[in-house]
Amino acid sequence: MHLLTSDTAHRPAVVGPWVKGLWQPEPVAVSDWLARRPHLLDGSLTWPALTVDGPAVDHNVAAMAAFAAEHGLDLAPHGKTSMAPALFARQLAAGAWGMTVATGNQALAARAAGVRRLLVANQVLDGSVLRWVAREGAADGGQVVLQVDSRAGLDALVAVADEDAPVPVLVELGHAGGRTGVRDAAAALDLAGAVRAAAGVRLLGVTAYEGGLPGVTEVRCFLEQLRGVAALLADAGLVEADEVTVSVGGSAYFDVVAEVLGGRPVLGGLPARVLLRSGSTVTHDHGVYARRTPFTRVPGTLRPALRVWAQVTSCPEPGLVIVGAGKRDVPVDEGLPVPLRVHRAGAEPEPVRGWAFTRTNDQHAYLEPVDDRATPLEVGDLLELGVSHPCTAFDKWRVVPVLDEDLRVTDLLTTLF
Repeated sequence: MHLLTSDTAHRPAVVGPWVKGLWQPEPVAVSDWLARRPHLLDGSLTWPALTVDGPAVDHNVAAMAAFAAEHGLDLAPHGKTSMAPALFARQLAAGAWGMTVATGNQALAARAAGVRRLLVANQVLDGSVLRWVAREGAADGGQVVLQVDSRAGLDALVAVADEDAPVPVLVELGHAGGRTGVRDAAAALDLAGAVRAAAGVRLLGVTAYEGGLPGVTEVRCFLEQLRGVAALLADAGLVEADEVTVSVGGSAYFDVVAEVLGGRPVLGGLPARVLLRSGSTVTHDHGVYARRTPFTRVPGTLRPALRVWAQVTSCPEPGLVIVGAGKRDVPVDEGLPVPLRVHRAGAEPEPVRGWAFTRTNDQHAYLEPVDDRATPLEVGDLLELGVSHPCTAFDKWRVVPVLDEDLRVTDLLTTLF
């Protein structure tokens, strides 16, 4: 049985002509639609369409759970990648501590989808969000952890917090040229002292984002600094818990996180709980993360799980093929799509060689040959495309079919963008 199974509470109840990627001219109950056992190529979908490879997701969730267990880390995968409740549920079922989000709206959506423990890996100044966290964050045994990097941010939270139900916070450490976060240990210690002295909040530890650094050496140095700051805060008695929380980790350097912070270390006399926030690992990709995954440096594999299916719509001149999928359908911010295979009726899929995408419009992509042995392509061919950067693939689709090994649709994921 695949780990990726239905989450019927967050699957759409009805599909119809409003659902991009499905060909369903009349509304129909999703249960009835799925009961047909739709196939990618039987006319149930229309092009372009984004799909998720169910077995690949199963593999990726299991691989990351195993990596975390082996290295003494806890997973808090970043939900902004997919904002798909069914994928949240699969990761939580595999042992994740909770989910990470980036905005108040994402936190609200994830909580509504049943996620009890949330880490908001961003600076939150919006009073509406802060009041909700203060009032509802701990409801029904839940927890919403915020982070701060300034007195202004702390003051905004304290202004709405309840002394009898203090909000858990992390002090964020940043690096020069990075985004948020105090820039050195002294500033972190000063802000942590202010948190400790304030009413309505309690300090759990520190947090950081290392993904913007250029390489392993720089990341290792930064994470060692983070480890030192965590120890300083614990040693100074500023952490108001029986463990110090250290939150860190994009999807490109989790091996270095394991090297520097793994093994459940004792920092400043307190055991450390290290929350690894890697989010793109759940689907991986054929582009930026295929190149940057730590599994190019350490044992392990992730499988790309996202495909966009689009037809060749025009071959208007020699050396130019137009494909019917553009910026509205595929991510382009971290690289253009990757042509994988061509599918034709009555034939086995054939690898696409010798072509590369060069640019996109809203609904079109330009495919040009890169050598003289390019696979022949014709108008009407269905192309299977890999994508680069899952985060900006999911946000273009509200309903995403899940395919099995035989290209049959086993479920429909809903995204909450």
